[in-house]
Amino acid sequence: MKKILQKKFVLPLIVLLAVALVLFRVKSKPPVAHEDLGYPIKTVDVMTVRPIPYRSHATGYGNVEPRITVRAKSEVSGKIVYIHPQLRKGASLPKDTVVLRIEPTTFEFSLEQSKAGLSGSESSLRQLETEEESTRALLAIVRKNLSVQQKEYKRIQEIWKKKLVARSSVDAEEQKVLQLKQQVADLEGKLKTYESRKAALDAQIRQSKTQVAQTRDTLGRTEIRLPMDARIGEVMVEKGEFVAAGSVLFEALGTDAVEITAELPTRLFRPLFANQQHMQVDLNDQGKFWNLVSNMKLEARVRLVGFPEAAHWQGKLLRISESIDPRRDTVGLVVQVDKPYADVIPGERPPLLKGMFTAVSFFAPAQPMLVVPRKAVHQGRVYVARPDKRLEIRQIETLYRQGEFVVVKGGLETGENIIVSDVIPVIEGLPLKPRLASEYVRKFVAAAMGDEAAMRRIEK
Repeated sequence: MKKILQKKFVLPLIVLLAVALVLFRVKSKPPVAHEDLGYPIKTVDVMTVRPIPYRSHATGYGNVEPRITVRAKSEVSGKIVYIHPQLRKGASLPKDTVVLRIEPTTFEFSLEQSKAGLSGSESSLRQLETEEESTRALLAIVRKNLSVQQKEYKRIQEIWKKKLVARSSVDAEEQKVLQLKQQVADLEGKLKTYESRKAALDAQIRQSKTQVAQTRDTLGRTEIRLPMDARIGEVMVEKGEFVAAGSVLFEALGTDAVEITAELPTRLFRPLFANQQHMQVDLNDQGKFWNLVSNMKLEARVRLVGFPEAAHWQGKLLRISESIDPRRDTVGLVVQVDKPYADVIPGERPPLLKGMFTAVSFFAPAQPMLVVPRKAVHQGRVYVARPDKRLEIRQIETLYRQGEFVVVKGGLETGENIIVSDVIPVIEGLPLKPRLASEYVRKFVAAAMGDEAAMRRIEK
């Protein structure tokens, strides 16, 4: 009984002592040091927002067409007696090269006949002029004889009044005077006819000269020359073939310049007018409309799609198409490229041939604008590195976007720093360690000015 009582009191005592020991150890242990952990500091690349010279740009696509395409037609009928050995598809020939001849024999005969008719008329005119000269000389002689005879007649009349001669002598002298007067009248009448006869011969000569000129012109049309430096397209005839007037002979493509109608989406066309937005133009006045196009001062750069960087040319905006393509919602800008066959580099820079597919980039004059990289804009927001080195998420208003460039209308101020590198996680107030991306900013500014090589680098 006693042993049972002892066990009953000893066991709880041991438990109490153990609890007391544990409590003593816990209370006597120094407190645990707690470290206040926040977000880690994030190193980010930033660029300072400021207006930079920005060239609005847009790219359209189109095919190359020769500026001048000639479909040579025969102007006379006949058999082809000569074809230039190089008059073949794809060949290049210089200006004024004789490429075709049509048999000229018939036209040569006609020319000789016309010349003979002209010579006959000219000979008749010379003969008539000689006759006129002789008639005038004869008239002068007859008039002189008449003057002498009139004096003799007057003298005989005076003698007859004195009854020294017979009346028959007076009548004989009078008869002579009348005969000479008749000769004078005949010669004067004859001289008057010369004017009308010469006028008729002059008209005949002019007609003969016209016939000669027409025949010579027709004869000249039997020889076909290239009106320009050209590349030959289709050739439709062969030597010995008879061709009728109006038949197509061959196609020649001018090599001095080509034209490209670049189809540009209308939504990309508006930014090119950034420096013309406050102008009012009456499009009924074509002169004012063209002045507007000229004042845009668009630079056109042409490159071949799928070719190396060397395959590029400088172009010139000629005109804007008269309508919008309703299917593609594009407007055509016609660009001219001069000397498309110059500076050819085999394998790298071919000539601009008909049908080649090109990209035409249009650049407007530089305007100071607030421009940020596209990669710095996240669903209409940018990440701003505040002066206290904390992240701020800022909503911005954009004017338009072009490739890797976003033109800002509002929401950013000059001098603020925006983040241009990836940030994970994106938390308002995240502590930052800003680092100025100097090299990237340099490339970005160069690309904004229209440096296409810099554009390609910032896109990577």
